[in-house]
Amino acid sequence: MRGGWTYIMANRYRGTIHIGLTPDIARRVAQHRDGKGSAFIQRYGCKAIVHAERYDSIDDAITREKALKKWNRDWKIRLIEEQNPDWEDRYADLVIP
Repeated sequence: MRGGWTYIMANRYRGTIHIGLTPDIARRVAQHRDGKGSAFIQRYGCKAIVHAERYDSIDDAITREKALKKWNRDWKIRLIEEQNPDWEDRYADLVIP
């Protein structure tokens, strides 16, 4: 069984956020940054990855994504800021080992 990722993209500090799921985080974020793959991302310009979580099982990643989408906005902001208080784009961390 292959793993997966949940991730949060943002358009600016404490701006619009998008929660997603993918088996290949670097490829998916590159698609978002190129304006492909999601109408929401295109509409709101969420191009910075501000949070990501790796799971050994894609089923676990799906469960986490569904849970995160039900959270209220304050909880999502708190989750991001626990690891990334300045909402910095973490893309380089994902593509450069």
